[in-house]
Amino acid sequence: MQEQTRKPDLESTLKSLDTEEPIDIYFYRPIGYRWAIFFHKLGVSPNAITIAAIFIGIAAGICFYFQDMMINVIGMLLLIWANSYDSADGQLARMTGQSSPLGRILDGFCGDLWFISIYAAISLRLTPEWGIWIWIFAAVTGFFHSKQAAMADYYRNVHLLFLKGKAGSELSNSATLKENYRKMSWKHDFIYKLFDTFYINYTKGQEKQSPKLQQMLKVIREKYRDEAPEWFRKAFREKSLPLMKYTNILSFNTRVIALFISLFINLPWLYFAFEITVLNILLIYMLVKHERICALFTKQLEDS
Repeated sequence: MQEQTRKPDLESTLKSLDTEEPIDIYFYRPIGYRWAIFFHKLGVSPNAITIAAIFIGIAAGICFYFQDMMINVIGMLLLIWANSYDSADGQLARMTGQSSPLGRILDGFCGDLWFISIYAAISLRLTPEWGIWIWIFAAVTGFFHSKQAAMADYYRNVHLLFLKGKAGSELSNSATLKENYRKMSWKHDFIYKLFDTFYINYTKGQEKQSPKLQQMLKVIREKYRDEAPEWFRKAFREKSLPLMKYTNILSFNTRVIALFISLFINLPWLYFAFEITVLNILLIYMLVKHERICALFTKQLEDS
């Protein structure tokens, strides 16, 4: 009975219900929660789970090289397994307070390595028919994929910042990252400094695509000493919440559904076309809508 009292419930391991999508809430998070409980009993760390997820996801991608549908289905199941582990590592970290900079690094690379594997496998599969053009198609798709995923992640963390405060968000600021970067040494902090070399540019790219948001954040820092007023937090959540469904579409689940459909009909190049067309249209809509919201709130913050 005491053990049940101490065991955290599923909802406590989520970032927030605002930013979770139905497939995650009803499928991946419950599975991830059970994995987290299981691995916690075994003394397995969140980082070890992430590393396992990386290898399982890469193996999944390799399966998509083959024309054999049975092997493709095995790859699909492996990718679902990998994503359940990717859910479990964060849930275990929140459950046990084991979040770490190394975990952030590994988690950031996890999905990237999965999709690099998937893109390479599909390109190799279609090279006899497409030649070099499929690699160019994949490279262009990968470029836009990175932009879509980056902005989806950024807007989710902005939403979490005003919903739960700094402790509940992983929102980064390039100026702060640069300051921390200068304090680290290549000799003693090689891995973290190497990661921040790329992460600073990643964050600067997010900031460059959201100038109105950056202006709003600047007003909050300078006028309100980095503490957003309560009226603003409530109003921002109300305006931002409808956009969370687009951040979710631009993340993992919708992509994977499109990928699986393209494999089932044996037209894997359609997955690339889906990312370049449908997801880019959603990205542009999300950017324009969010920037308008931020411009409106910036004026209200300045006038209040």
